[in-house]
Amino acid sequence: MLELDHIAVAGATLEEAARHVESALGCALGPGGRHDHMGTHNRLLGLGPDIYLEAIAVDPSAPRPAWPRWFRLDEFEGRPRLTNWIVRTGDLDAALAAAPEGAGVATALARGDFRWRMGIPADGRLPFDDAHPALIEWQGGLKPQDRLADVGIRLERLEVAHPNADALRDALPLYDPRVVIVAGSPAMRATFATPHGKRCLE
Repeated sequence: MLELDHIAVAGATLEEAARHVESALGCALGPGGRHDHMGTHNRLLGLGPDIYLEAIAVDPSAPRPAWPRWFRLDEFEGRPRLTNWIVRTGDLDAALAAAPEGAGVATALARGDFRWRMGIPADGRLPFDDAHPALIEWQGGLKPQDRLADVGIRLERLEVAHPNADALRDALPLYDPRVVIVAGSPAMRATFATPHGKRCLE
C-alpha cells in the first residue's frame, strides 16, 4: 500500500523555487537542508500531519555527483514548477518490484538525523515521463512531517496528467482521494486550502 508523502517544486535555483511556492500559497517556507548524495538542497512546508511540500534545486556549492540527479534536475530549465510527487511505502523493495520498469534502485540516503531509502532511477527519469511517483521508505520512525510547523495549509487535490492515464492509474496501488490522474499532456497541478482561501500551484 502506497501513501502520498510529499510533492516537489523544482527551480533553476532554490530561491526561485521557494519564491514560486510562497507567491502561490501566501506563506513562507521553512528551512530544509542539503542532499550530499545528489548535490541538491531544499526548503520545506508542512501540509498537515501526513504530507509536506519540498522546494528543490541543484546546490551550486556542492560537487556534481557522478550520477544523474533525481527529478531530472540536471536538465531543469524554465520557470519554477511542480514537477514530482513522492509516495511512501513500508517495503521499498516490494514496491519497486511491483512498479513499472525504471522506477529506480533502492538507495540509502540521509540528511541530518533523517534516514530513508528511495527508488533512484539510473538516468534520473521516472516512468510515464516523470508522472509516476518516486518511491520512498522512511527509516527509524522519523520523517519531516513530524517536525514541520502546521501553518494551516492543506492539499485538497493533486492532479497528475499523462496521455496514458489509465495505465498510470493501474500501475499504482494508491488510494488517496486527493490524487486524481487524468488524461492529457504531462503536467501537475495542486490545489490547496489556505488561510487566504483556495490557492493553486503548477
